[in-house]
Amino acid sequence: MSDTVAIEKKNLTVIKNSGVAEIHLHINKTNAYGLEFYQEFNAAIDELRFDPNIKVVVLMSDVPKFFSAGADINFLKAADPRYKTQFCLFCNETLDKIARSPQVYIACLEGHTVGGGLEMALGCDLRFMGDEAGKIGLPEVSLGVLAGTGGTQRLARLIGYSRALDMNITGETLTPQEALDIGLVNKVFPQAETRERTLEYARRIAESASYAVSNIKLSIMNGKEMPLNVAIRYEGELQNLLFRSEDAKEGLSAFLEKRKPNWKGI
Repeated sequence: MSDTVAIEKKNLTVIKNSGVAEIHLHINKTNAYGLEFYQEFNAAIDELRFDPNIKVVVLMSDVPKFFSAGADINFLKAADPRYKTQFCLFCNETLDKIARSPQVYIACLEGHTVGGGLEMALGCDLRFMGDEAGKIGLPEVSLGVLAGTGGTQRLARLIGYSRALDMNITGETLTPQEALDIGLVNKVFPQAETRERTLEYARRIAESASYAVSNIKLSIMNGKEMPLNVAIRYEGELQNLLFRSEDAKEGLSAFLEKRKPNWKGI
């Protein structure tokens, strides 16, 4: 009997199965989004944060050839500047939740990932891409604007300031291999294997010492915004929690007894 649970919304579907949640995007033919999608995305993140059974979340597209083309240009053209500013703020607040969530988020990129689509992927903890997925980049400068949902900030922190500046001011897109070479994506898989290889990775992490994984993520994601001496202290407090956990006791015992650990996630 399957323990799969599916939650369907207009622009996305959440599927939960054995510790892994999949968020499937199906907005339109390019997954170009407006406020309604981000409201659904925000609600999905909130719901998953409170689910103790979910350890890893994989964000993917059900639309051929596109992960996401970013914000809908017609929507942006029609909205007044104040509305667009609040829209970008809401998108950034939604993506910020991912870094503070206990689950590891992986963007599975099987199609073009440009503009706000890349910014969505940058909000995730890891990015895996197919070798024939298409273009990846931030072409907003060609519209006379900047990448305003984290594209100038998250990208710079990920690949370095000069590379991020070059990508943003030229608007040039990269191939999957070029993205891998500069650290924009973590892995590139054969195109036909991308989704299954990503889900295999997700399941492996979900079945591991998930309480340690969660704290490792929080230590890195929160600590990178702190001065080093403060971050080291923060790391120590998280380690103190882990030392007291059932999984730490089990891990040490299993190592000494030369057996496979039975992780409980607590």
